[in-house]
Amino acid sequence: MKLSFAVSFLCVAATTAFAPAPSNSASTQLFADSNQNVFGTKSLEWEGNENDPSAKTVRLRDRLNEADTERRKAEEEADRRERAAEIAREERLAKIKYMTDMPDDTPAGTVDEFMFKEGVQDQLDKLDNELVGLVPVKQRVKEIAALLVLDKMRRKLGFETAVPSLHMCFTGAPGTGKTTVAVRMGQILAKMGYSRRGHVVLATRDDLVGQYVGHTAPKTKEMIKKAMGGLLLVDEAYYLYNAANDRDYGQESIEILLNVMETQQDDLVVALAGYKDRMDTFFSYIPGMMSRIGNHINFPNYSADELVAIAGVMSDQLEYDIDQSAYPVFKSYIEKRMELPFFSNARTVRNAMDRARMNSAIRTFERFAIQGENGGVCTVEDLKAITASDFQILLDDIVNADLDKRIFA
Repeated sequence: MKLSFAVSFLCVAATTAFAPAPSNSASTQLFADSNQNVFGTKSLEWEGNENDPSAKTVRLRDRLNEADTERRKAEEEADRRERAAEIAREERLAKIKYMTDMPDDTPAGTVDEFMFKEGVQDQLDKLDNELVGLVPVKQRVKEIAALLVLDKMRRKLGFETAVPSLHMCFTGAPGTGKTTVAVRMGQILAKMGYSRRGHVVLATRDDLVGQYVGHTAPKTKEMIKKAMGGLLLVDEAYYLYNAANDRDYGQESIEILLNVMETQQDDLVVALAGYKDRMDTFFSYIPGMMSRIGNHINFPNYSADELVAIAGVMSDQLEYDIDQSAYPVFKSYIEKRMELPFFSNARTVRNAMDRARMNSAIRTFERFAIQGENGGVCTVEDLKAITASDFQILLDDIVNADLDKRIFA
């Protein structure tokens, strides 16, 4: 009896020990809720119920509101265009009525009144006085001035007017007066009201083109900003483009200039300067630049007589007196110098005048300070005189110098 009870107890205990434990879903699942966000934050996905009628109504209302907004904007834009067209028609009709009712004898003013009142004639006179020769250049400048004067007279009477293309190209050798003409043109444009300030900003490749990526645009825009309201003169503009290097940064500067010349021509005049053959090659690479320039002015080289006259103008400006006997000597020097390389027209004359002044100073100092002539007292005429001997030194340097050293004489 006891033995059978013990055996039964052992069987029950063994069955209980080896039976599987009760299942606990909380301990075996990673998350109690299968829809729980594993990141612990609000889900970015829409959490609504697609089958909820109220949700569908909200989404439909949002779409209808967006459509109403777009339709309202389109209607407002159409109304704005219609009002602008109506205003233009009214202005056109008013101008036609004004022109029709205007008597034929209505005075528009004389050309001389505009030329003198605006100060244009004064600038043209300065151009004639400061520049020797260059008859074609002066004629072209006067033609541009005449166009601006007549355009202003037409505007006074109410005729249709448009600002002409004032971008320019100056071609010629160094020292032919390109910068001087640019300054005068800037002042003429300011006098006529076609530019706010009339100043001239001179720029080269170094001023416009950067040395690394992202450097060119700020430099070019800075120079354009300085020139706004006046004239931007780009000297030796062909150096902006390097056909041998596709990665040259100059192309970026050219594109900025082209855009400004087209969109802001009312507030900035761009003038390009350089040798004619190189400028022609440059325009062949950049046809868009050629089409934006309406005034091409070629500056011819000066003759020997014109260069002698330029020396006389320079001496007057510097308050020196050149002896009459000195002019033939100076002309001989110029004729010799024109045959040598690196001749630069008026710049060469300026350098020669500087050397002649130095020779005059040495001669005067030798006479009165070292030799004690007239007790060391010199007159005003002595201080202002440039003699033939002062130019003869320059001529002797060329004649007597070695062939490879003559260009430095």
